[in-house]
Amino acid sequence: MSSLTVNLPQNSYEIAIASGNLSQLGSQMQQLNLGKKVLLISNPEIFNYYGDICLKSLENAGFEVFKHLIPAGETYKHLQSIEKVYDTALANRLERSSTLVALGGGVIGDMTGFAAATWLRGVNFVQVPTSLLAMVDASVGGKTGVNHPRGKNLIGAFYQPKLVLIDPDVLNTLPEREFRAGMAEVIKYGIIWDEDLFTKLEQASNIDSFQTIEQELLATILIRSCQAKADVVSQDEKESGIRAILNYGHTIGHAVESLTNYQEFVHGEAVAIGMVAAGKIAVNMGLWTATEAQRQDALIKKSQLPIEIPSTLKLNDILSTLQSDKKVKAGKVRFVLPTTIGKVIITDKVTEEVILKALY
Repeated sequence: MSSLTVNLPQNSYEIAIASGNLSQLGSQMQQLNLGKKVLLISNPEIFNYYGDICLKSLENAGFEVFKHLIPAGETYKHLQSIEKVYDTALANRLERSSTLVALGGGVIGDMTGFAAATWLRGVNFVQVPTSLLAMVDASVGGKTGVNHPRGKNLIGAFYQPKLVLIDPDVLNTLPEREFRAGMAEVIKYGIIWDEDLFTKLEQASNIDSFQTIEQELLATILIRSCQAKADVVSQDEKESGIRAILNYGHTIGHAVESLTNYQEFVHGEAVAIGMVAAGKIAVNMGLWTATEAQRQDALIKKSQLPIEIPSTLKLNDILSTLQSDKKVKAGKVRFVLPTTIGKVIITDKVTEEVILKALY
């Protein structure tokens, strides 16, 4: 078992990574001295696979457990879904000492965290991520929220979990497309923080499937990615500085997701497209070498991820959507751009001309 700590001035917490961890959920939570009432939130498919083992673990540890299921998909990541969570919380008389447990991918984690942050002005929150993307990124760091019709994650809060419990075994039931989407965030960590991780991915024979990836490499991916996220978040919990580097590929990626109504791409695929575009911008601005950009793009292709913006999207729509991005400051879009593999900068000096040149 591997254990990492996200060190914060307040509300530090553990990331526990181990095969078979789902059956330990109750005992792990028991050690945190939480209240007895627990609301487990998931989607029907994930709950069908892993709901019973989590419920049994929690009940055996003495918790009184209720459940709430949200239909799967980004299209349900809105305030109406959160209202239904509130209804279940109210019906079961959850208290401030109670805990919401997110059993699912990034969408479930974001929504459960936001519900926990806002119900009774804040109840306990535990992350049990079941997708690779959620394990390496979305479950760590305390970003919670839902989408607005005009933009992704525009409604939300910074709210840290009490525990992140990761069981790599659940990736066995993850669709291959979702595994590849998670690899986009792993590649991101290689670009922004961890050159050695990037090199390990380049050297691996297969990285596009749970069935073919070497288990030792998968363990390294989980530990190194979570460590990178923990290191960054520990320095900047609420994204006032360095934490913004975690948005590499997300600026244009979010625009692609929004403009395709969250129907055409899953999040990691959009991030992959955004990283390719950001790499082109960095090369065009003289910040990054074409050779390193090609290495990035080759690794994204190796993961069987998309690299091109759909030709159906209009340039002006993309530029307009960028202006509503959360990272806009004083009317200027801020981009995370690489200067070498393992290091990036944050800049608002990217002109529309440079953006357009990178898009097509």
